[in-house]
Formats: sequence, structure tokens, C-alpha cells
Amino acid sequence: MKPGKARKDRPKGPKSFSRSGSKRVERSAVARPEKRDNRIKDKRDDRRSEKRDDRKGFKKPVRVNDRELKRDDRRPERSEKRFDRKQFSQDAVAGKNSVVEALRAKVPAKELIVAMKVEIDEKISEAIRLAKNSDLPIKEMPRRALEDLTGSANHQGIALVIKPFNYTEFSKLLANAKKPMMLIGLDGITDPHNLGAVVRSAAAFNADGVVIPERRNAAMTGSAWKASAGAAARMPISQVTNLVRSIEDAKKAGCFVVGLDAEADTSLAKMNLASESIFIIVGSEGKGLSRLVREKCDLVVSIPMQSSVESLNASVATAIVMYQVAAERSK
Repeated sequence: MKPGKARKDRPKGPKSFSRSGSKRVERSAVARPEKRDNRIKDKRDDRRSEKRDDRKGFKKPVRVNDRELKRDDRRPERSEKRFDRKQFSQDAVAGKNSVVEALRAKVPAKELIVAMKVEIDEKISEAIRLAKNSDLPIKEMPRRALEDLTGSANHQGIALVIKPFNYTEFSKLLANAKKPMMLIGLDGITDPHNLGAVVRSAAAFNADGVVIPERRNAAMTGSAWKASAGAAARMPISQVTNLVRSIEDAKKAGCFVVGLDAEADTSLAKMNLASESIFIIVGSEGKGLSRLVREKCDLVVSIPMQSSVESLNASVATAIVMYQVAAERSK
């Protein structure tokens, strides 16, 4: 046989033979070199990726729908969440007139904030002068930061940051009350101006304290401070978790609980409680007393009015009831 010519009876590809019993098994290795090369290539790629992973700051490629994203295509990671104005806004009085009125009323404040490059007019000059007289710190702040602070864009370039109100514990309020005591409780009064007006009336008629719930009720913010005309500094105010539980504690302390509701059948004139310790609960102007609070009241009274008027403002109604009690006690 001449060199370079293959025998016709020999297979073209390399073959391996093995014996299994008496049978001769033929295994072809024609496709093996290609598979072997692929495996070697995959191992090399894995080693390279492991070395790259060991490098400091390297991030593994991200696959989305079997497609590898390049590093430039990835969405940048944010170091912090977007600023939520409502969540992080402080208790502040914003606006030129509101700030000046709050400073005149000597509302307890932390600092006066003035926007950068704001036009200094007569109101802002007066606010700065009042703040200096009260030894309040005055700071400058960008307008966007002032919007985040107040939670509003209508700040007119000035804001007054109010100090957190120092509430009195309800047990301490009961212990310090005179006998017979007169307490005022608010149920669902969401307007801070109403709350401030109630506090002002309570101070005028010598009440022993005002009780407000934490939820679904206005708190002693800057607006309530301003509406109280300084009475909040003299009147003990207690913020309770559960108004119903506070009513029960007041009953144990000897209070007769009277609810004020426009739909009640008993008239205010028929309430003769001059010698009794009394806890007056006032509901909201629209909804009135809540069901649980109404059930806990010993008596529910209404103020007689003309049929053309649906209901009185909560602060006005409270002032009328306190005047009635104070008039009976003065006899």
C-alpha cells in the first residue's frame, strides 16, 4: 500500500474498541475533540470571572431575560430615598403675617428661618426684629429647603420653627385639679384653631385642664398656640392615647361625665351640676361624639338653638357650657 492512501475497509474517524463479554463494542470519538474544547473554554471563562470577582468593587453582571446588561446600562443605585416633605416637615408657622403674629403672641419657638435672597420688606424686618428681641436664632436657608421644612411652597420666604409642646400627664392633671374640678375633653376636633380657642375659653372660665386624644384630633401646633392667645402657657393640656380610658379614670376620680351633642334630647338648662366635679366632652361639629365616647357619658346635653342653625362651632359651644357651669358655681 502506498503511503498517504487510506485503506477502504478502515473507518474514516478515529475509533476506540472495548470488549464487554464476548461482544465487541465500537465507540466513535469523532465528536469528542469539539466537546472537549468547549469544556476547556468554559473552565477558562469561569477562572477569569472568578479572578475578576476577587477584584475590589467588582459587581457580577446582571442578567435580565437571558440578556447580560452592561455596567453603563444598569440603573444607578440611590444612596437614600426621595425626601418626603410631609413625613419630615417640622411644626412651623409659615408666611409673613403668621410669623409676625406668632412672635407677637410669644409662641415658644426654636428659630426663625429666612429664605436666601428674599426681598426684605416691612413684615420680614419686623419678624427679624421681634426674633432678636426674644433672643431667637435666625438662619438663612434655600427656598427648596424651606419648602421641605414647612411642607408647603407658600411660605413667602419666612418660617418660625415651633418647639414641641410639653403635655401634662393625665394622672398628674387629675391630681392637681381643684375640687370640684372642671375638665374639658375634645373628641374629633381636627381644626387647630378650634383647639386653641377652646384652650383660651378654658383659661377664661377657670377650667382645670384640657384633654385631647392622640389620633383623629388636632394637636398643640403653632396654629393652636397662636389661636390660644398665650393661654396654652397657663392651661394644663393632656394628650392621651385613649379618650374612653381617660373618661373611666376621671369617673374613678369622682367626675360626672357630660357629653355635648347637638342631637341630644336633654337641654343644657336642665343640667344642675354646680357642686359636682365635671368632665365635659365636646364632639366635632359635623359628626358629634363618637359611639364609644357617647356610651361612656353619664349625661348628653344639647344647646337650644333656632331651627335654621344646624350646629355651633365646637369652641363656641364649649365656651357656652363652661359659662353655664361657672355661673351656677358662682351662686
